[in-house]
Amino acid sequence: MGGIEDNEPPLKRAKVPLGESKSLSKDSSLTQPVACSLGDSMARPLPSQGDKETVGSKGVIKRSEFIKIITRALYSLGYDKSGALLEEESGIPLHSSVVNLLMQQVKDGKWNECVATLQTIAVLDETTVKSASFLILEQKFLELLKMEKVTDALDTLRNEIVHLRINLSRVHELAACIVSPSQCVILGLSSQDTDVVKSRSNILEKLKKLLPAAVMTPEKRLEHLVEQALDVQRDACVFHNTLDSDLSLYSDHQCRRNQIPSQTVQILQAHTDEVWFLEFSHSGKYLASSSKDQSAIIWEVKEDGRVLLKHILTGHQMPVLMVSWGPDDHQLLSCGVEEVIRRWDVTSGECLHVYEKSGVGLISCGWFPDGRGIFSGMTDKSICMWDLDGIELECWKGQRTLRISDMAVTDDGKRIISICKETTILLLDREAKFERLIEEEEVITSFSLSKDNKFLLVNLINQEIHLWSIEGDLKVMAKYKGHKRARFVIRSCLGGFEEAFIASGSEDSQVYVWHRGSGELLLALPGHSGAVNCVSWNPANLHMLASASDDRTIRIWGLDQLNLMRHTVSQSNGYSNGRS
Repeated sequence: MGGIEDNEPPLKRAKVPLGESKSLSKDSSLTQPVACSLGDSMARPLPSQGDKETVGSKGVIKRSEFIKIITRALYSLGYDKSGALLEEESGIPLHSSVVNLLMQQVKDGKWNECVATLQTIAVLDETTVKSASFLILEQKFLELLKMEKVTDALDTLRNEIVHLRINLSRVHELAACIVSPSQCVILGLSSQDTDVVKSRSNILEKLKKLLPAAVMTPEKRLEHLVEQALDVQRDACVFHNTLDSDLSLYSDHQCRRNQIPSQTVQILQAHTDEVWFLEFSHSGKYLASSSKDQSAIIWEVKEDGRVLLKHILTGHQMPVLMVSWGPDDHQLLSCGVEEVIRRWDVTSGECLHVYEKSGVGLISCGWFPDGRGIFSGMTDKSICMWDLDGIELECWKGQRTLRISDMAVTDDGKRIISICKETTILLLDREAKFERLIEEEEVITSFSLSKDNKFLLVNLINQEIHLWSIEGDLKVMAKYKGHKRARFVIRSCLGGFEEAFIASGSEDSQVYVWHRGSGELLLALPGHSGAVNCVSWNPANLHMLASASDDRTIRIWGLDQLNLMRHTVSQSNGYSNGRS
């Protein structure tokens, strides 16, 4: 392989007396070949080093391809000397002499020679040859126009490009260049000499994408393969909950359970009655909670992970059913049970406005994405929208929502989502005036919208949670079981890395965590002494989860540092790959 004959001698090495071998091995500079050229010493590898056609334990990686990809990576990283040295030492050139000739001809603008060289590359089919010839002749045509050789350019178009019988729409565009010089600018030709050099470089890049990989090794192929390997490892990791920046090439990636928040790191006890709802802000810097005690509380998440009380928001005359963060986290809405909505300034804790409607109670609240309006479900089953000053902008009448209902608006502001019947969720397209329905067989108690607006997590009365895809055809993607729900509204959420986990409250006082893709129940976290009504995963901190309970407390969950330290120590002592 690589031009080495069977009768070639092995790589020449300086002979060392037996007694000196140990001392010389300590100094690699003394083991270099003596009185021989680089080409003599490195062009032909030892049979034991490289004559095998494959590398790797499974024998599926072709040695020549492997070396070419490494060589390509070295050149891409700017290590030209190392790339050239690898070509010489391995005896495997990155490109064949024909391809190197073609590339040089493109750089030199020898277009007719380029087309002729293409014909000599045996592995190319007719379609590829024609497409590559078109790119080359198009460049020839444009450069002739640039030099104001209109007759020659017209001849190239008529007698060379047209005869290829492909890409007729582009042929018409080129013909327009002759009539209108401004069309050349649109096609990327200008009066600067440097643009010709750049455009020829662009032709080479296009040829690399067009020609088979066996002919021209693709740019960044090694990086692509490594990224693929990391993606496979990450996707196969049931407990994956770390940032991509934490992935390493030095060992196979495998997260353990200790990467999921499972340890109570703080208990918040400012509410005086059952805590019904809580939600982290979009930035993860704040947490808001609402309670049967008729108050809402804004908590601040410090950089060290501690959660501290910022404001207690009072003024509601009924239990506070839910809260909703404004798009920029500067304002917060709170909704009393069949009462009013209050809008609060997060910095000062001041109530900025009260939204109410005569004779009708408000039962849910939310923001439009631009922050200029709010919406609410009403006790008369309608959905209303107001501007910030309380002026009603729009109202959708009819069976749009239930008396106790979650609501959401997609980030583009086009779709309003609400529970319109006991077993049905309404997806209302405001612009198209079009409605779609998610229909369950069991009563729906709550739902939450994923951050990417592609999925809806639906809690059912039969102690199941369904994950619905709401892009394209509506369909159930996964089901989650194990938590307990008999009497109360229990809320769930998506969270962790790329929202790969499902967390839920439960009436048995535990927090449950599932793997979103597999549906596997991963953890049941004890700690509360009453039903867990709601959970929220910090969008900025993969390792922070909050839960709200009838026991009047909020628990902040973080990593189990003790087990994390033990695992770190065991990893440092040897290879580890598996679950724990």
